[in-house]
Amino acid sequence: MDDDSVAPVPNLKVQQHLFVAMRKGSTDAVRAAAVKDLLADIEKDGAWRDEALMKRLQEKNETELARLTEAQKKAEESEGDLELHTVLRQRATYLARIGDKDATTTALDEALEKATGLGSKIDLALLKIRVGLFFGDTDFTQEGITRAAALIEEGGDWDRRNRLTAYRAVYAASVRNFSESAKLALEALSTFTATELLDYEDFVKLTILMSMVTLPRRELKKMMESPEVLQTIDSLPHMRAFTSSLYSSEYAAFFRALADVEQSYLLPSRILSLHTQYYVREMRIITFAQLLESYHKVAIDSMAQAFGVTPAYIDAELSRFISAGRLPAVIDKVEGTIENRRPDVKNAQYSRIIKEGDVLLNSLQKLSRTAL
Repeated sequence: MDDDSVAPVPNLKVQQHLFVAMRKGSTDAVRAAAVKDLLADIEKDGAWRDEALMKRLQEKNETELARLTEAQKKAEESEGDLELHTVLRQRATYLARIGDKDATTTALDEALEKATGLGSKIDLALLKIRVGLFFGDTDFTQEGITRAAALIEEGGDWDRRNRLTAYRAVYAASVRNFSESAKLALEALSTFTATELLDYEDFVKLTILMSMVTLPRRELKKMMESPEVLQTIDSLPHMRAFTSSLYSSEYAAFFRALADVEQSYLLPSRILSLHTQYYVREMRIITFAQLLESYHKVAIDSMAQAFGVTPAYIDAELSRFISAGRLPAVIDKVEGTIENRRPDVKNAQYSRIIKEGDVLLNSLQKLSRTAL
């Protein structure tokens, strides 16, 4: 695989640094560090819109683009398709690096049209996905995913196939398709190589976050015990407490860990910040449901104590989730209890058999009358 195809182009860290630097909730120290990293990445890639660096970087960009234009002209006049495609790919990559979306789009389409090898076409489609993710353009990203998937089905190699799986996991998380993101992230985790998209540690973090909000308890344990998670989780503050407390039904500890995860990983994330409220709400529903499944009836005071909150909080939260149809339970205000109304599996099966039997008997009676 060509080196350009796996370079961090465009550099998604630039957008993440910018997001953190502009976020109201960032501390002064965090914001200062983000600005420092942002300036370093911008100057390296030549993508800046402030007059302080504009002139110098603009001259650099103009010089490089002029060189590529001359190389393209030479390839068209006296060289072959391979040389022309190489220049077109370099041009598209450079434009993506400096953050010129419109010019990148045109250059990518031209490079894809002239590409000869299947691998080169896939690499350009992957670049298109990264451009879409960089600018937060879901339609553009989806176009790239569709194109890359179709090309890979024609015979893409193992590495490119795995990279696309990781790309799709990140994209699914960005559009709040958390179950699809978890499935794809777990699939790509053990063979992850897409460091041009995000660091391995960040991908493990994404895998944990997506798995926690979507996987059943049994599958969650498999994720927690995977070698990739075990070797990384202790380098991610709050993550071990977040996963183990839920699995061990330590609800007060889990609520504290969820608050830490919200502040440390969800709100500061460019792709997850918009989904923070939804994510936290879903995690609370999961924990409430997990506790209620263990009891037919539980006192509100006892449940509040288990979660380390006030009875009024539990009453308000459960009332909201029950009325929305998210929790199969009822609140008895007189007794101060919550009664689990989860359907009994055996009774449900019995009722279904009776119902289906009645339908069958009615059908037989109709047939007998027709025969007479």
